[in-house]
Amino acid sequence: MDKNRHHQLSLTPLNDTELTRESWKIFQIMAEFVEGFERLARIKPSVSIFGSARTETDHPYYQLAEDIARALSDAGFSVVSGGGPGIMEAANKGAYAGKSASIGLNIQLPHEQSGNPYQDISLSFRHFFSRKVMFVKYAAAYVVLPGGFGTLDELAEILTLVQTGKTRRIPIILVHAPFWTGLLEWFKTTLVEEKTIDPEDLDLIQVLDKPQQVVDAIFSHYEYRGFEPSAEEREALLDL
Repeated sequence: MDKNRHHQLSLTPLNDTELTRESWKIFQIMAEFVEGFERLARIKPSVSIFGSARTETDHPYYQLAEDIARALSDAGFSVVSGGGPGIMEAANKGAYAGKSASIGLNIQLPHEQSGNPYQDISLSFRHFFSRKVMFVKYAAAYVVLPGGFGTLDELAEILTLVQTGKTRRIPIILVHAPFWTGLLEWFKTTLVEEKTIDPEDLDLIQVLDKPQQVVDAIFSHYEYRGFEPSAEEREALLDL
């Protein structure tokens, strides 16, 4: 190793304006967390629903998401979605028509995202990471419909958090088996065989197709323990 390597490294200087903007960004991030915690802490139990922002309103996935959200809302679950178009809109629309709250966690993007009108509670985020915490922190379940990179990001996030014990075990439900078959097969034939995950990690996931199946699976998970986190789980959620 070159002992003088550290002398060859140069740091890009920041002027005072850039440094100030970086520092003040911390307070913007804090504000997003504080508002999220204050406005979402009382919506329990809730279910987070994910799926593509690009799904058209006449697509079967849209109607499926709307029906699932309506069934969950009528069953007493607040529904949390990304607040945008596509599957997110369908989830908010179904919940909005039901008995429980419809929540949208909107993200500010250069393109694609625009808020839908079916939100009882609407929050706006600049940062994906603070928004993702809000999806997890109060969720009794994750329901994931067909989607792209953003949907896969949210799926990988909750699987990682549950697998590592950073959050409590909750139902993680993939909807519409034909869409997910290839990914799940890759999990089995590549990730398990390469020992990058354990075979039992696949038990974290359920694959269902109908709205009532989703509702029943969530109630079944909590049948003997209730929706409220235990004292130990609440402690873990503080460090999420």
